[in-house]
Amino acid sequence: MFRMWGKTVRNHHTLQDTVVEFPYDRRSRTQKVFDALDEICRRFDLAHPIWLDVNIEEFQRRSKVRFTQDSFVETLDFDYLEMQIIEEDY
Repeated sequence: MFRMWGKTVRNHHTLQDTVVEFPYDRRSRTQKVFDALDEICRRFDLAHPIWLDVNIEEFQRRSKVRFTQDSFVETLDFDYLEMQIIEEDY
């Protein structure tokens, strides 16, 4: 099972959150992360963020990433979108 938690935060308060789950399959970790991001953005009605170098490094180190206004084209009504892997199949 692969599970990723996504949430939007403003002023240190969670505005909305969701967990995306995928049963075990042969997709790569990267593909599962992008598929989870697609689903989280769909559920929150957001455009996809741009993966900046700082986002990639943070995610590789901690399996967690925050997308701030710098990663979005449109203006946000929250401070950041955070995603974190909470369960990963190997």
